[in-house]
Amino acid sequence: MPNRLANSTSPYLRQHADNPVDWYPWGPEALARARDENKPIFLSIGYSACHWCHVMAHESFENPETAALMNRLFVSIKVDREERPDLDAFYMSAVSSLTGQGGWPLSVFLTPGLQPFYGGTYFPPEPRHGLPAFRNLLQSMADAWRDQPDEVLRVGGQVVSHLTGQSQSTGQGKDFQQVVLMKAVENLIASYDPNEGGWGPAPKFPQPMAIEFLLRRHLAGDAQALKPALHTLRAMARGGMYDILGGGFARYSTDETWLVPHFEKMLYDNAQLARVYLHAWQLTGDDDFRAVVESTLAFVAREMTSPEGGFYSSLDADSGGQEGSFYAWTLNEIRSILGADADLFELAYGIRPTGNWEGRTILQRAVDNSTLAIHFNRTEDAVAAKLLDSRAKLLAARSSRVRPATDDKVLTAWNGLMLEAFAEAARAFDTPEYLQIASRNAGFLLTALRPDGKLRRAWRDGRPGREVFLDDYAALVLGLLALYQADFDVRWYLAAVDLAKEMLDRFSDPAGGFFDTPEDAEHLFVRPKELQDSAVPCGSSLAAESLLRLASLEATGGWETAAQATLGVVAGLAPRYPTAFGRWLCAADYSLGRVKQVVIVGEPGDRSTQELLAETRKGYFPNSVVAASSYPPAEGTPGLLADRPMVDGKATAYVCEGFFCRLPVTDPGELARLLTTSD
Repeated sequence: MPNRLANSTSPYLRQHADNPVDWYPWGPEALARARDENKPIFLSIGYSACHWCHVMAHESFENPETAALMNRLFVSIKVDREERPDLDAFYMSAVSSLTGQGGWPLSVFLTPGLQPFYGGTYFPPEPRHGLPAFRNLLQSMADAWRDQPDEVLRVGGQVVSHLTGQSQSTGQGKDFQQVVLMKAVENLIASYDPNEGGWGPAPKFPQPMAIEFLLRRHLAGDAQALKPALHTLRAMARGGMYDILGGGFARYSTDETWLVPHFEKMLYDNAQLARVYLHAWQLTGDDDFRAVVESTLAFVAREMTSPEGGFYSSLDADSGGQEGSFYAWTLNEIRSILGADADLFELAYGIRPTGNWEGRTILQRAVDNSTLAIHFNRTEDAVAAKLLDSRAKLLAARSSRVRPATDDKVLTAWNGLMLEAFAEAARAFDTPEYLQIASRNAGFLLTALRPDGKLRRAWRDGRPGREVFLDDYAALVLGLLALYQADFDVRWYLAAVDLAKEMLDRFSDPAGGFFDTPEDAEHLFVRPKELQDSAVPCGSSLAAESLLRLASLEATGGWETAAQATLGVVAGLAPRYPTAFGRWLCAADYSLGRVKQVVIVGEPGDRSTQELLAETRKGYFPNSVVAASSYPPAEGTPGLLADRPMVDGKATAYVCEGFFCRLPVTDPGELARLLTTSD
């Protein structure tokens, strides 16, 4: 018989609905029972695509004897970290302070008053690798609460006091300056892997925000910034972590060469990576970067988009009970599918009979087209065409395999990031299909995830959740602003302004910056205020950037004042730990840069208007905003359009920087010059 998780909107919780564990979702019923019965709480936090979450579920939560012990000794609560990042962040910090490490599944033991007194991650069913057997741990934690409640409360109180103290000492009260950004670049280069690209040892994460920052600093004149960024992008695009056949990126690489991924595919990774590869293409014109963008967005459109237009959260690492089985190949499989073309493909991807991972092969490019052309006495174009055809055949064959499960909930923050990627790609490539996907997604988010005029974080199968967080607001504002600058439909801009006002009202911290939760939300011992950018940008860095962009479009100071107060919170930390503050650094680069404010006034259908707009789509201009309208501008358009008449009845462009504007121009060549010069 299904337990209480069966009605959840979270696919992760629903995966546990048939466990014999008497699971509760986080909520008043579970917390009241723990208090009334004076029982400790076992809190399990994870997410749908988490491999070790599945392992622990199979070994322990599906085991009747283990479940009986849990049901007798604890009130057991299951939480989806993606729906409740506030709970995840607080209890992850608690476990890290208790044990020195954290991860998922997150397993935490709480007092009935929600104080954490012990925790860890995965626990096996029997003692292994220095970890206690889970059943033994359950019994010892229950015994501690029964026999030594005062000691348990003392430990829990110390943890809460420590975390509360941390939350009250995060503000730095400094200002970003150019020297701070220069120092951040120095530290990124010093910690960069010059052989394989990226940062740090295995497991190696893609770091799209740090790469984005380096691309920006290259434009700012830093001669050292470009090489590590492009090297890392090319290294990842060779394959392994990047799905050469179907597009899209896995969560991270378990080795230093980007070969063996942790196979789950997350929406937020693919949103950020598609966007940074797009910017690398805009900067270099390298069509290999464009191909990565197009294949990644095609993957999202094909496999991670709901019929309503929302973007799904993730694909599982496992399929058919095995991690990575969907993506790996044997030599015989490749030869049977490709036939006479197998030789070319085998050399191109370094395929050996023994494979490169557990006897099978993860595809990673080994030999370039020019070398293959010489070896097989063909032209490079012929080689490229044949490899494209071979990849299509393998992708078609792969589609018949057991697919990884899809976490089909829609999260506003992650959708905002992907909306931004689709909108920017639509504008840069002038691709109507991308614009249609972006517009449909924005319309869906503004209705299904805002059912009563207040934004929500999660939606699944027609049901929105109850909670909302800062990153939901800020990411959606950025996505809507990107979409406005792709089609100049004023409804997107108006929605962005409306949401930004709500964001300021509901999340602002009078001491500076933003809280992660609205003031009317459930709070534990502290009101959370996450400052680090992890795999996903934190809400505060997104909020700062969104307000800066609104300030540029609206040409008023109110938005910028709030943004600068937010940036000051991390100015002392960001240069020392640049991979943990990547989106902050991008926002600071925007704040300190010479932002170009571009206005195009003219009839949308006129060729002359389109020619001016086309110039704004060329190249990489991260510190710029564009507003466009017919004349006179419609009500609600950005303030930047005010008092910008057409010259001699022709489509006209205005370019402003800081507190002055250039003379208006009607010639596309003149606009191009203004966009690419700073004198």
